[in-house]
Amino acid sequence: MTTSQKLAGKIALVTGGSTGIGLATAQRFVAEGAFVFITGRRQAELDAAVQLLGSNHAVGLQGDVSNLADLDRAVAAIKAQKGRLDVVVANAAVGEFLPVEAITEEHYDRQFDVNVKGMVFTVQKALPLLPDGSTIVLLSSVSGSKGTGSSSIYSATKAANRSLARNWAVDLKGRRIRVNAVSPGPIETPGLNGLIDSPEHLAQFKAQMTSVMPLGRLGEADEVAKAIVFLASDDSSFVTGAELFVDGGIVQV
Repeated sequence: MTTSQKLAGKIALVTGGSTGIGLATAQRFVAEGAFVFITGRRQAELDAAVQLLGSNHAVGLQGDVSNLADLDRAVAAIKAQKGRLDVVVANAAVGEFLPVEAITEEHYDRQFDVNVKGMVFTVQKALPLLPDGSTIVLLSSVSGSKGTGSSSIYSATKAANRSLARNWAVDLKGRRIRVNAVSPGPIETPGLNGLIDSPEHLAQFKAQMTSVMPLGRLGEADEVAKAIVFLASDDSSFVTGAELFVDGGIVQV
């Protein structure tokens, strides 16, 4: 992995950092010189991620971002171990898909609790550890900009994520804290592969998605991670309130 130490000496938090885009981001951050705290709900996956990242470069914090007590414990651990944060990547999310006539209260609550409430309070509770001039990256999705079948609640959470970036960029401008959103398109991750339990149907699903992608393929998690590094680093020093699509062109053309 060719790097240029764009995050040398930085302390970062990546929620949902044990798999997929979160883990790829943590790997990129470590390679770029950062020390990374990652959160996740499953201890075994966290332990495996920390082993991959290296215990000298990363710490795993078990918890659910929708549980405020878990967030308090995570922030307290970061404060005790490092005393500050320079970058927050609010990535933790869940996705479930039902047509409007099948939506239940549980379906609605679970996604808004993790994807929106979790993001709001992750950032709020981390703010006291962020020096002026820090950076916050929120993970949205192309689903926040496109209409697709059975995705209304998930898509609504992702539109909310993008809106949070705009509003927090204004709220935090006095502290020169930059807030931006990254919106991935279809990315090859365990989360995507877990959406469909039949290998045959999964292959059909991926073929359908790639057929409408201008680049003709799914994205890789590391391609999203490199965009997050850009927004977390001084390379994007004049960028705030923005939405960076990493989508193979699916929203753009």
